[in-house]
Amino acid sequence: MIDLKLLRTNPELYKDSAKKRWSNVDIDAFLVLDKEVVKLKQEIDELRTIKNKVSREIPTLSNEEKGPKIVEMKKVWEELKQKEEALREKQVEFNEIYYCIPNLLDETAAIWATDEENAREYFFWEKTKFDFELKPHYEIGEKKGWIDIPKGSEVSGSRFWYLKWDLVFLQFAIVNFALSKLAEKWFSPVLPPVLVREKAMFWTWFFPADEDWIYSVNPWEDDLYLVGTAEVPVTSYHTEEVVNVDEPIKYVGYSPCFRREAGAAWKDTRWILRWHQFDKVEMVTFCKPEDSQKMHDEMVAIEEEIRQALNIPYQKMNVCTGDLWNPAMKKYDLEAWMPGQEKYREVTSCSNIWDFQSRRLNIKYRDKDDNLQFVHTLNGTVIALSRCLIAIIENYQDENGDVIIPEVLVPFMWGKTKI
Repeated sequence: MIDLKLLRTNPELYKDSAKKRWSNVDIDAFLVLDKEVVKLKQEIDELRTIKNKVSREIPTLSNEEKGPKIVEMKKVWEELKQKEEALREKQVEFNEIYYCIPNLLDETAAIWATDEENAREYFFWEKTKFDFELKPHYEIGEKKGWIDIPKGSEVSGSRFWYLKWDLVFLQFAIVNFALSKLAEKWFSPVLPPVLVREKAMFWTWFFPADEDWIYSVNPWEDDLYLVGTAEVPVTSYHTEEVVNVDEPIKYVGYSPCFRREAGAAWKDTRWILRWHQFDKVEMVTFCKPEDSQKMHDEMVAIEEEIRQALNIPYQKMNVCTGDLWNPAMKKYDLEAWMPGQEKYREVTSCSNIWDFQSRRLNIKYRDKDDNLQFVHTLNGTVIALSRCLIAIIENYQDENGDVIIPEVLVPFMWGKTKI
């Protein structure tokens, strides 16, 4: 949620941000609504003051004096009801625009329209070369009995799968390796709930923006939704709190994630890139505003360190403004080389949100002058498991159709070096 006071005093900042994001939000229309809402609230407050004053006066008056005052009270009451109804209608219009106004941008964000124009800042390792005919991950997985998409579809419908045998062990080896790395960086591990109330989705800005992508559980009965990322429950953990961020608060959450992917099209449903259910390891950080840039750099560096330890070729992308979701003022993606697809695919993202989420969540800290300020929040994917599995299977395959285990994962696979 944006700083409304700043918008009122410097609307050009937000107009510039919206323009660079190719957003069609109408800041001028919103400012007109804002003035109307403020005016109505002032008028309502004045009428309530009159109503309360007259209510206190009436019992002290004589019978002759009460009549005119009661008539006056009825007029005030009717006008108050009309103003309150007008405010409710204006507030709906106000919120429809307010919740769509994007965050301000970091001055170093790449100014382009689509994800095809994301700016590559760095790449690690040359693309994997093979002296034999390589296979995509699903061919290896099906032959080995690791991936069963037909059974997933039979039991749960399209876009679900079963992972089996050695691939299950490999997935948890990756998770344990990632968690051990994050523990070294003083991130506290969390297993969060994956069902959350509607307000948690709203607080973290997944509602109303991504509502079509979220699974609702027992609509009209339970106020519960399946999360699309651990960011939602972990960021919501400190809601309505005043926290100590003299040192940043750092969490790493592991969870299954669920997304309807409404409107998405798959050209090849044999991939396990990301369907309706997948697992992720996610970082979430709370810090002072002056520390958020440093934390963003640190979190991206952790993502890179893990990719480099796995020896997976990747490129680091400064995500362009047209591809940024509204809360993020800057985001970096890491895209791993997937030789079975002959392209780089996103495997992590890391966003600096500033105080956009904490304003809705009402998470504050005390500054050096003992004033309450909103914290900055950041989030970053450490591992998206299905995509990491693809990258390992395709980059570490050998001519026999086996998969060599990355060296750093061998201790988590009981010393096994090949599957």
